[in-house]
Amino acid sequence: MKTDRNKPLALPHPGRVVLYVLPLPVALLFLSLGFVLGMTTSTASFQNLYFPFVTPSPSANKPSPPTSSLPPMSSAMHNMTDEELFRWASTAPRLDGTPYHRVPKVAFMFLVRGDLPLRPLWERFFEGHEGLYSIYVHANPSYTGSPPRGSVFHGRTIPSQRTAWGGVTLVEAERRLLANALLDLGNERFALLSESCIPLYNFPTVRAVLTGSGGASFVESIATPARYRPLFAARSNVSVERWRKGSQWFEVDRALAAEAVADGTYFPTFRENCAGERFCVADEHYMPTLASVLGWGRRNANRTLTFADWDPKRRTGSHPRTHGAEELTEELIGRIRRGGTRGNCTFNDGASGVCFLFARKFAPDTLEPLLRLAPKAMGFG
Repeated sequence: MKTDRNKPLALPHPGRVVLYVLPLPVALLFLSLGFVLGMTTSTASFQNLYFPFVTPSPSANKPSPPTSSLPPMSSAMHNMTDEELFRWASTAPRLDGTPYHRVPKVAFMFLVRGDLPLRPLWERFFEGHEGLYSIYVHANPSYTGSPPRGSVFHGRTIPSQRTAWGGVTLVEAERRLLANALLDLGNERFALLSESCIPLYNFPTVRAVLTGSGGASFVESIATPARYRPLFAARSNVSVERWRKGSQWFEVDRALAAEAVADGTYFPTFRENCAGERFCVADEHYMPTLASVLGWGRRNANRTLTFADWDPKRRTGSHPRTHGAEELTEELIGRIRRGGTRGNCTFNDGASGVCFLFARKFAPDTLEPLLRLAPKAMGFG
């Protein structure tokens, strides 16, 4: 007996529910139209769609991401351990740019002991530029203070560990800051700063130099045998010819930031070298040496964009000069912007014509003079 496929199929249960069995091509057409209409009319509901079959790791050999939740963008605090954090950050894209349109951001990473005495100056610097920057603060875990709710620094402190001057813990803190910043895919440039740092230009200028530098990183990397030990050759194949020294304060692109976070070859040797030694000064060697052994070459401008006065007549022991309120003038800011004692800002890199974007060390009592000088000397406030 021939069956009519277009005839209603009556089911025997109450309610007389009727099903129409449509030809397969027609059913697929209706299904496709329904999906397209749903996507176009309800785009907002798909913005956070998660496809569990898409692995977040670019390689099947890499460990799976931890089960901890990523921190919300409104806060830098989370409950991940360092191991989980670094595992997450290692799966993040390493290259600048993504398939979708968005404005690249600069991650400002503050490595501090506690309070930020120059915070009001930085708040004026960031004012009006929301969405173009991210802030991360690594403070001593014993510090319990917090900026007011209205501050751009509120909620931007990351889970931290104790640090000590001259120790490898400073490098650990730098990598921890980089790992947290890498979780935000909008961050393309990463600048390490201290509580005594100040901006020398307004935000648009700083961002333009960093994001428009042709992708170059700014890590001072000077060849020297100082503090080199054969352990580095034995453990990680770092010869004295590839050993480097430079300023701790760097400005890097996303690719080099990701290399530092994922580094399981060189950093363990630095940690072993510093075991039981209080002043191994690893912070002056790790990033410069990493850029050297990775062959960063022309991708590194081989200089820092953070000024410090190391003049032997003005420095204090192993630390650069600290500028006080009594010497803070528009002329001082201008001299630093022109290169300080260097006096030459011609470089073959993306920041040619700009000697420095930041400067340190500025004492807490310089806040009021800086706020007065900022509109004229630095172009903001």
